[in-house]
Amino acid sequence: MQPLSAPWPDPSAYLARVRPDAPLLFLSPATLQATARRFLDGFPGLVTFAVKANDRAEVLANLDTAGLSTFDVASPGEMRAVRAMNPNAVLHYNNPVRSLEEVAVGIEMGVASWSVDDEGELDKLSQVPRGAEIAVRFALPVKGAAYDFGEKFGASPARAVDLLRRVAAEGWRPALCFHPGTQCEDAGAWESYIAEAARIAARAGVRIARLNVGGGFAAHRHGTAPDLEAVFARIKAAVTRAFGAEAPALVCEPGRAMVAEAFTLAARIKGMRQGGDTVFLNDGIYGGLIDLRDMGLTGRIQVLASDGSARRGLGRARRIFGPTCDSLDRLPDGLELPEDTVTGDYVLFAGLGAYSVAMSTCFNGYGLRDVVTVLRLTGHCPHGS
Repeated sequence: MQPLSAPWPDPSAYLARVRPDAPLLFLSPATLQATARRFLDGFPGLVTFAVKANDRAEVLANLDTAGLSTFDVASPGEMRAVRAMNPNAVLHYNNPVRSLEEVAVGIEMGVASWSVDDEGELDKLSQVPRGAEIAVRFALPVKGAAYDFGEKFGASPARAVDLLRRVAAEGWRPALCFHPGTQCEDAGAWESYIAEAARIAARAGVRIARLNVGGGFAAHRHGTAPDLEAVFARIKAAVTRAFGAEAPALVCEPGRAMVAEAFTLAARIKGMRQGGDTVFLNDGIYGGLIDLRDMGLTGRIQVLASDGSARRGLGRARRIFGPTCDSLDRLPDGLELPEDTVTGDYVLFAGLGAYSVAMSTCFNGYGLRDVVTVLRLTGHCPHGS
């Protein structure tokens, strides 16, 4: 890993000089901090970061520098990573299913906000100091995201009413939370959830202190980048419409949209077969490209020769395999690479800062481990970044 104090100019400069044979991520701290400021300036409430998306120390430190003081953690390991970066950081523990041992660690770490979606899980929080915030998480059958988080977490609205009453009655600060699902490209999903949150609070007879509208903000994967400010504006308007004068304070917990754009993943072509129609990379679904298996192919790639120059031939759809011995290690078909692509070239995937290094395994001795700091991520995407 290159130290932040000595960044390379850009990915092509590093690849031409070092010619690495293992996959790596390029990090632009300037891009990461600019994205954080975009959320801080635009979102009408508290901005936290979902650490699960990328828990690298460089990421946490840059977000702290940009002004984020609160982090959404899902495990004791993530709590410790945040506190190692900033002992005074505020922790929100929004994984609603915890062991008693994990609850004890959260209490010891001074978690400020907890979420819950089940009576039994609320029982586990009995030792959480009164005055701490407990947010009841609810779920709706709302479309608009790449996949639905409500299949795993979230009480029905009727159960949320009962849980919210109990949270308030037992002396915790009552709140509500939801998650519209990852890569949500329809602001209407937030509007539906916000309207239901107001109905839950009214039925429970509880004035909530805060409403956590989750993450789900879309990252740039194809064509035009998502208009985050338009989503922020619709969230704000929906809260005013639903709650009126009793509008709660807002919280969001972006993960993907916060870190994706600050990283470019570089994988090298190990071999090509069948006239170039089948390509083997040194990274795949057991490494940093795992998110492409679930989210589909990104349109933001470029191929560089080993000297750092760009391949500019016409695109041709290929079959792409990763480096392991498992035949399942394969990207969705149809990734277009330039006609003049050859073995030894580098395929650069823009916007892969989320769920890449965080989910990479070491299966078969492969894996994404290295992060190289650059001043800019320019020239790596035909459509810009």
